[in-house]
Amino acid sequence: MKKRNVPMMIQIGSTGRNSGKTTIAKAIISENRQLAPIYGLKIITISGAKGKCQRGETGCGICTSIDEGYELIEEKNNRGSKDTMQLLRAGCEKVYLLKVFYDHLLEGFLAFQALVPRKALIVCESNSVREVIKPGLFIMMSNQKGMKKTAAKVIDQADLILTTPSLPENFYLVKEKTGIHYSKNVHDRREKIWG
Repeated sequence: MKKRNVPMMIQIGSTGRNSGKTTIAKAIISENRQLAPIYGLKIITISGAKGKCQRGETGCGICTSIDEGYELIEEKNNRGSKDTMQLLRAGCEKVYLLKVFYDHLLEGFLAFQALVPRKALIVCESNSVREVIKPGLFIMMSNQKGMKKTAAKVIDQADLILTTPSLPENFYLVKEKTGIHYSKNVHDRREKIWG
């Protein structure tokens, strides 16, 4: 399947849980929120048996709350500790949670994308969406002992692999007509070419 090109999207994936995806996303959002409207997206891809926790636990109820297709929910609360709440607090215009069965991943993403203004930047936490989307920039957190299957499928497509939950010292976002990318060169500063 040909991947959908989304050049104004920064995707952040990880090799395991609690790796710092949200910390990286918040840093990108807070440093760039004055330059463009930013829409946040957290994707929970459901690939196991319907009605069962993906981690084999009792679970939080997220995966078991839907039994087909996808559910797209806008986060309205910025006062709690959920990842979506933190992204909203960091400066996103809007943040959404997409709960989606794997075979509806593209459909669910396109429903989200239809809500995003054309000139907005998307910051998305997900591994699986890289199988159907080609973002402008794909960052992978790789600081876990093991590797999730979803990460193993896409880690070779990462533009930047981080081992700590902090952006490199020389990390400058650059927006061009072709999309978003990063540069290590201070002369490419976003202030000069964002617009």
